[in-house]
Amino acid sequence: MKLFLDDTKVKNFVTCFKDVGFLSFFFRHLERNRSGRYREHFPFLSRCGRERNFLRCSDLPVVFTQILPGPGGNSLLSYCGGGSELVVPFQPGMLAVCPRNGRLYHPAPERVGGVGLVRWALAQELSSGFRFQDGPQQPPTHLLWQGKEHRLSGEILGMLRAEKSGSEVGAGISTS
Repeated sequence: MKLFLDDTKVKNFVTCFKDVGFLSFFFRHLERNRSGRYREHFPFLSRCGRERNFLRCSDLPVVFTQILPGPGGNSLLSYCGGGSELVVPFQPGMLAVCPRNGRLYHPAPERVGGVGLVRWALAQELSSGFRFQDGPQQPPTHLLWQGKEHRLSGEILGMLRAEKSGSEVGAGISTS
C-alpha cells in the first residue's frame, strides 16, 4: 500500500508518502466522501482542518499490512503504514477470500466501509494456515491461527459487495 499525490508521474517507493505520523493522521481522518464534490472520481476524503484531501484507490482505502502483538495475548492488524498508530483487533474468523478476485479481506473501521484488503505479502503468510474443507478449488473454510482453528464465516463478503457497488473505486491523492 502506497499513498501518492494524484499528479505524481512515476509512482514508486521513492515518490510515495512514508512518514508514519502523516500516514496515521491522514488515514485516521479518512471517511466516505459525502462532501458533494468530486464523489464520482474520489469516493473518500481525509479532512485536515479546512483542507480536503480527496482519495481514490485501486480496491479499498484500508490495506492491512502487518500483525502486531496486542493486549492480553490478542493480535492487532495494522493498516495503511500507520504501525501501532492505526490498528484494529485481528479477528481470524472474519477473514474472507473473495471468490471473484482471490483477495483476502478483514473488517476495517466502519467510517471507511467496514472492510479492508489484506496486503498480498501478509495474505501469503496467513495462507499456510488455511484449511479447505470444501476442496482445494473453493475458498478456505478455516484458519489455523496460534494453535486454534477458526471457522471463516465469510460474513464480510456481503459488506464487500455493498462497498463495491456503492462507490466507483479506481487512483487523488491515490493509493496503490
